[in-house]
Amino acid sequence: MIGLLLYAYSENEHLIPIYWGVGVLLMVLLVYGIFRQRQVGVKLRKELLELDKARQNNIEYEFILKAMKIAVWRMDPKMRLVTYESDFRDGKDSYVSTPDTPIDSMWDFLESSDCQRVKVALEDILAGRSDTYHQVYRVKVGNILYWEESYATISARDDEGNPTTVVGTSMRIDEQKKMEADLINARNKAEESDRLKTAFLANMGHEIRTPLNAIVGFADLLPVVESEADRNQLIQEIQNNNHKLLKIIDGLVRMSKIEAEAKNLVMSQTDIVPLLKGIADTHAQLVDGTSLIIATHFPYPELYMYTDITKLTEAVDHLMQNAVKFTEKGSITLGYDLVKGDHVRIYVRDTGKGIAKEDQERIFERFVKLDEYIPGTGLGLSVAKAHVLSLHGTMGVESTPGEGSTFWMEPPMS
Repeated sequence: MIGLLLYAYSENEHLIPIYWGVGVLLMVLLVYGIFRQRQVGVKLRKELLELDKARQNNIEYEFILKAMKIAVWRMDPKMRLVTYESDFRDGKDSYVSTPDTPIDSMWDFLESSDCQRVKVALEDILAGRSDTYHQVYRVKVGNILYWEESYATISARDDEGNPTTVVGTSMRIDEQKKMEADLINARNKAEESDRLKTAFLANMGHEIRTPLNAIVGFADLLPVVESEADRNQLIQEIQNNNHKLLKIIDGLVRMSKIEAEAKNLVMSQTDIVPLLKGIADTHAQLVDGTSLIIATHFPYPELYMYTDITKLTEAVDHLMQNAVKFTEKGSITLGYDLVKGDHVRIYVRDTGKGIAKEDQERIFERFVKLDEYIPGTGLGLSVAKAHVLSLHGTMGVESTPGEGSTFWMEPPMS
């Protein structure tokens, strides 16, 4: 451009002012163009930064919705349509926008007992009678029933104050409801445990006082009894009641230690048939053998298991003690059967009074006594089950009132 001006200057001196003016104008336009370009560049960079920030906020918003498994929706009260802007309730990985859906079609998916309550609350906010909406309800999708919680508010109104848009969120709360149910169950169990402990302490007071009073009473009689035979009989009664008292105390001590010892397993490879036969023989000596007999059922002469023999023995012995206690006549059979997998079913079958269906679960709980008139601590079956559980096995009962019961345990064989 400068060369052009010099040439113009040499050829047309009278046009010099004009050329200078044009040159200055061009310089001004050039500078202005550069300035505007920089302004546009700055504005563009700012818009890009804002767009990037918005995109980042959108990613964070999406992350929060996904993490909390929330659905975001809006409703048109006039057209009575609902649209889900996003839905992460089923753990979806991206936004899901649904077409406009009639609001009234929602009621088909609600549990019948919740439907009317939810419908009334939603109609109140759609009509403007309420500014907010909050409901907890159950949703049916095929054979699946799950809990959901929804919040909503009016986001726009017309000139007359009527709602034109209602926005809200919904989220599944199955885990929360499960935790609530678990807490209620735990509270009920704690209350039941307190009740059982109270009953247990009262029962223990009676159970301990009975042999203790007998010991004291018979001991007081010893100095005044002259007959040697009578003295020996009193001594025998004292010894018998002393044995009962020790048995009660031993049960309490075992129960207090069982949880601490649950993980202290002493495992060994052992043939359990001689062990079971020994337990059966011991209890056979404690019954008259006429009205009540002890039988066995061992399909194989040997059965080796890798187990804690002490815990297994105590568990089986408690089942036998329970059977003897509640069976007046007939038979008690101790046996085993091989079951699917690496387990053996050891059972004690009796012809006793049987157990009602509603009592068959709680019979294994601590301190539970179904018959308060039969001596005992109410700990035997709970101790047996605790031992079997520590061996990673299971325990249960099959019983018919008036016919008898079969208590079984299935510890692993290895």
